[in-house]
Amino acid sequence: MNIPNKITISRILLIPLFMIIMLVDLNWGTLQLLGAEVPVHHFIGGMIFIFAASTDWVDGYYARKYNMVTNLGKFLDPLADKLLVSAALVILVELQLAPSWIVIIIISREFAITGLRLVLAGSGEVHAAAMLGKIKMWMQIIAVSSLLLHNIIFELVNIPFDIISLYIAAIFTVWSGVDYFVKNWNAFRHSK
Repeated sequence: MNIPNKITISRILLIPLFMIIMLVDLNWGTLQLLGAEVPVHHFIGGMIFIFAASTDWVDGYYARKYNMVTNLGKFLDPLADKLLVSAALVILVELQLAPSWIVIIIISREFAITGLRLVLAGSGEVHAAAMLGKIKMWMQIIAVSSLLLHNIIFELVNIPFDIISLYIAAIFTVWSGVDYFVKNWNAFRHSK
């Protein structure tokens, strides 16, 4: 268990704290920030989400720089990302801040790719995320962060950046999912 894998596990362990902060009615009031009215617990939850999401870059950088890339890390890292984003998206639907149909598309893709990864892992193949998958992940993080923080900054100019970025994230999610299946189709087809 190396340091990058410990960082990845810490990202997973932050998910329950994030969920409690977002879903328990703490009644901490609201903040007026850069044009947006943000409930304090949403702001704190958003900061926890952003911090947890940023550990994705930290663990990847550390693993590559110090040659600590492991099969466990290749498996855990995208799983941690999927768990974090999926939890946030479900919370956003619960809070009526995101349309459920987009969330269903995004989470369905994540389940499908995780299933494919498990099949490939059973055949002894472990694939790290491709660049398109990384772009997808960061678009999801941008969209979720914007939604959690109630479109902060962009409310000043009345641009629905949060929803626009969610649509862009959905497009990249579908595109990267199709790309992953196409690139791994032969391995998937020949798996036992």
